Amino acid sequence: MRASGFCLILTLALAGCGRAWNDPYPAADAGSNILYSAFTERPKHLDPAQSYTEDEITFTAQIYEPPLQYHYLKRPYELIPATVEVVPRPRFLDEQGRELPADAPAERIAESVYELRLKPGIRYQPHPAFATDAAGISAYLGPGIAEGRRAIADFLLTGTRELMADDYIYQIKRLAHPRLHSPIFGMMADKIVGLKELGAALGKAANDLPSDAWLDLDAFPLSGVEKVDAHTWRIRIRGKYPQFVYWLAMPFFAPVPREVDRFFAQPGMAGRNLTLDWWPVGTGPFMLAENDPNRRMVLARNPNFRGEAYPCEGEAGDQAAGLLDDCGKPLPFIDAAVFTREKEAIPYWNKFLQGYFDASGISSDSFDQAVRVNVGGDVALTDEMRAKGIRLLTSVKTSTYYMGFNMLDPVVGGLGERATRLRQAISIAIDQEEFISIFSNGRGIAAQSPLPPGIFGYEAGEAGIDRVVYDWVDGRSQRKPVSAAKQLMVEAGYPNGRDVQTGEALVINLDTTGGGMGEKSRLDWLTRQFAKIDLQLVVRATDFNRFQDKLRKGNVQLYYLGWNADYPDPENFYFLLDGSEGRVAHGGENSSNYENPAFDRLFRRMKNMDNTPERLAIIREINAILHHDSPWVFGLHPKSYTLGHRWLKNRKPNDVGNNILKYQRIDAADRAAARREWNSPVSWPLVLAGAILILAIVPAIAGYRRRERRAALK
Repeated sequence: MRASGFCLILTLALAGCGRAWNDPYPAADAGSNILYSAFTERPKHLDPAQSYTEDEITFTAQIYEPPLQYHYLKRPYELIPATVEVVPRPRFLDEQGRELPADAPAERIAESVYELRLKPGIRYQPHPAFATDAAGISAYLGPGIAEGRRAIADFLLTGTRELMADDYIYQIKRLAHPRLHSPIFGMMADKIVGLKELGAALGKAANDLPSDAWLDLDAFPLSGVEKVDAHTWRIRIRGKYPQFVYWLAMPFFAPVPREVDRFFAQPGMAGRNLTLDWWPVGTGPFMLAENDPNRRMVLARNPNFRGEAYPCEGEAGDQAAGLLDDCGKPLPFIDAAVFTREKEAIPYWNKFLQGYFDASGISSDSFDQAVRVNVGGDVALTDEMRAKGIRLLTSVKTSTYYMGFNMLDPVVGGLGERATRLRQAISIAIDQEEFISIFSNGRGIAAQSPLPPGIFGYEAGEAGIDRVVYDWVDGRSQRKPVSAAKQLMVEAGYPNGRDVQTGEALVINLDTTGGGMGEKSRLDWLTRQFAKIDLQLVVRATDFNRFQDKLRKGNVQLYYLGWNADYPDPENFYFLLDGSEGRVAHGGENSSNYENPAFDRLFRRMKNMDNTPERLAIIREINAILHHDSPWVFGLHPKSYTLGHRWLKNRKPNDVGNNILKYQRIDAADRAAARREWNSPVSWPLVLAGAILILAIVPAIAGYRRRERRAALK
């Protein structure tokens, strides 16, 4: 018995010398060059023609390669080649097809022609769609191919081939495929010559075929896209649209080979999730090795990746931050990335603290444990985080949140002086800085215009402030006092919040979708902001569909909305206030139905310009008009707070370029040591419990044996 107790204690003691008991990963992966992360929402689409959300691009951006990409380190964001040799510059043609000079007025330009040439030697990841037999015939085309197979790994033969111009052309055609419902088809059909007509032709052809039949896109011409040679193609755009190059950095324009489309279109494939929407195929640094979106997803290094060098240039501070230490080294650095689905914030956070996730955001529940905000608003890590070597990365997202006025409303709308003064007063009264402090843990900056930092035309400091709402005092912006807002109320004809003509109290209605944790406290706070200038706020909560219907019909006074940049250009924000985008009149994105001829004229000039001092001057004029008219209460640009462990290298926030995994490096030995240290088991309670158990059992066994001996003697 004594020997058994000793073995138990020895077993417990030795267990602490190996892997941590709570390690959630296979023992075979210990010390491997793997990045560990998490995701909260399962991706719905991995097909580049359909995918358009953040949870999806986390994966697609590492697998697919559109022609262009963003420089990882430079800010403002800069486009650089990905698979093509150079960033294309358009040639301009007039109505007769004659070439125009680069500085030709936009109204003379009938078409813009973009020519793209691929870098040679780029190859696809290994995939069964490229597998062939000895005669060069596809190994996996024919009846019954899907039988008995549930994953791409079930196809034992794989192949590859070089990336060609045809693959990019094929994908552009897929944007018009009637069964894919690409979210950008409508926009691109207005831009790419012939795409709308192709959509109509494909729609007719699809109606004549069985619902599961393959639609061979090579059989349908696209007049606006021309193959020049095996590695070169041209795209014709209606008019002048310089923002088109930004779309060439999005997965929508990544290549899809005809063989892959044909392979996945075979009978029985879709029923087994053997589709491009589930198993993407690309030329990027990683490929999807495991897809279980309810549990985990794994990206593995693409053995056919051509290689790419880590950048040697960045912005100020990158050298000191160690972001240039890997200058010129081949990418990618890691062999794989394992993404585990975590539906709850607390388990996600605890696994990060234990070292089982390499990076993490900061939820509201964990904010005080992670960071401290001093009196001046500066943010620093807590002692606990610093002791672990954790780093805090912050960036202002290329997003804007705002409260919009319906400019068609008889009270708050219109460009007349009375309504304008009322909107200006409300803009001053709503203390955005207080909102950010209370409800966002300080994670945001008050907006001065639609443009967030990182977008050309955004100006920090005195040059960029909204002088209707702020004063510049002692080197910083300062919100005007409530007394200034009350004076504007008097000038608007609403002294003490009452209509000077009728004596009735002014009531303002805010339409919102409602719901969500903390919503009531936010709305109570907002009601108090209006009360500061003697206005009564009525909140009209409704469901999302009803809210959208109200916006479409203009049946709102005030509303809340936000916008995330599709691409880093001021046009992508100012178009939200373009008169031709009015939601009621044109069904566009201008939910405020704002229409000012001076703004519209400047916007039309600005949107097609290159980023020059002249463009910046026009943006300043635009902002001055918006400050005066106040069609929005400029809200905030949210800040992203990310924590990274000391062993995670080359991590820099990037809200526009999403193909960031290839740049990151892991010190696996440091991580393994930290995991052992932070997860060392506390074994003494088990040892004590075992000892107590032994002490309790030994007397009982001894007594039992004594009774047995007595019985035997008798």
